[in-house]
Amino acid sequence: MTTEQRIVEPRLLRGFRDYLPAQMNARQKIIATIRQVYERYGFLPLDTPAQEFRATLMGYGEENTKQIFSFKNPEEEDVALRFDLTVPLARVVAQYPDLPLPFRRYQVAPVWRADKPDPGRFREFLQFDLDSVGVSSNAADVEILCGMYDTLRALGIENFRVRFSDRKVLNSLLDYAGIPRDMAHGIFRVLDKLEKVGLDNIAAELTGGRVDVSGDKIPGLGLAKTSVDRIKEFLALPQGKRKHVLAGMASLFKDVPSAAEAVAELDFICTSLDALEIPDDRVTLDLSIARGLDYYTGPVFEAILTDAPEFGSVFGGGRYDGLVERFLGRKIPAVGASIGVDRLFAAMQKLGLVQMVSSTAQVLVTVMEPGRMNDYMKLTRRLRVEGINTELYLGEESGLGKQLQYANRQQIPVAIIMGSDEFANNEVTVKDLLLGATLQDRKKTAKGKERDAWLVLSRKAQVKVPASEVLACVREILARPRPA
Repeated sequence: MTTEQRIVEPRLLRGFRDYLPAQMNARQKIIATIRQVYERYGFLPLDTPAQEFRATLMGYGEENTKQIFSFKNPEEEDVALRFDLTVPLARVVAQYPDLPLPFRRYQVAPVWRADKPDPGRFREFLQFDLDSVGVSSNAADVEILCGMYDTLRALGIENFRVRFSDRKVLNSLLDYAGIPRDMAHGIFRVLDKLEKVGLDNIAAELTGGRVDVSGDKIPGLGLAKTSVDRIKEFLALPQGKRKHVLAGMASLFKDVPSAAEAVAELDFICTSLDALEIPDDRVTLDLSIARGLDYYTGPVFEAILTDAPEFGSVFGGGRYDGLVERFLGRKIPAVGASIGVDRLFAAMQKLGLVQMVSSTAQVLVTVMEPGRMNDYMKLTRRLRVEGINTELYLGEESGLGKQLQYANRQQIPVAIIMGSDEFANNEVTVKDLLLGATLQDRKKTAKGKERDAWLVLSRKAQVKVPASEVLACVREILARPRPA
């Protein structure tokens, strides 16, 4: 072997992953389910390039800037990989003035962020967004919340919580606590750690600082005790039904003029959710949410899976009325939310909510007589034309047992067998592989009446039918309820 032919070690970059067929099938099913919900709401598909001019992606906070993968293109221009789908959407709205407003779009595409990989967090990951651009009414915020709720339910997730608040609530908290607005980012980043580190550590970090579990010193923000006490009052507001939470906040901020707008917006959302019978225990008002501080301007949302909290927010968003302004010089109201598909997939996989199926085929046509390949191909073609996903076995194994093992490994539910006897009698043997595997397991322990039922079922696991009836037989097997 020459130097040029030296074997390259196959390996993945940190923070990236391959999706093998079983994972891709499950992932695509998740995407199809989400798309179905979004289209039920009337959202339209959009796609944008993976690369944007670097200037397009700059200016959305120090954290986002650090995470950008940037480089020079062949024309020596400064370009970068998009870090989300919202900034490209704002660019599209500004670039195509003939787009009808409101512009309601969904987009599913990969994005790239150079941050530290964690469980369910990757440097390349798929996002699935829905957004309404050009709508100032909080009815659009309600629609996004309902879309989040309906999407998680459609995915078969039982235990989740969609939480919402308003960026303006946090501004009012600063006014209530006597803290200058220019300290907002530092304050809210500390408050965002509340669930992870607890109230005492939060109070320490807001004042003189603290030492974390690793022994590192975390500097404090130097707030006065009176300001921290008022923040504690805010964090101690009662949880529960949306209207009760809102009433508590309104009472606490009754002397804060800036709170009126936040109260009005949240009251509209809560009243609408009640009218739409969206349950309080699934879509909750949580005033402690501090997300997207660099561009969210109003209501904010995030969803967590309560049985997999370590994955954090799997679905989040908010109102960003100032984002398009950067391109147009004037405000265009907008609101949306985004699913981190890879994080959601990892969480659902942990919870056993992902069905891993290796094949897309419903039927495997086995090959027992290689000299009659045209007959096998004709039958395969016939099934495909009739809308049945069918694979013709083209491997090297000639024995039936090995071919059936292949079908079982690929989780193909039906196999068709045509050997010399079948050809001679113009017949086809059709085998229900899923039923056969179940019966094989039960055969070992079945007794009495259960064994008699097993014998009845076993006659259905493999049948021989005239070649003219093979289509009907396959359809009947595919329509069977699967054994538990």
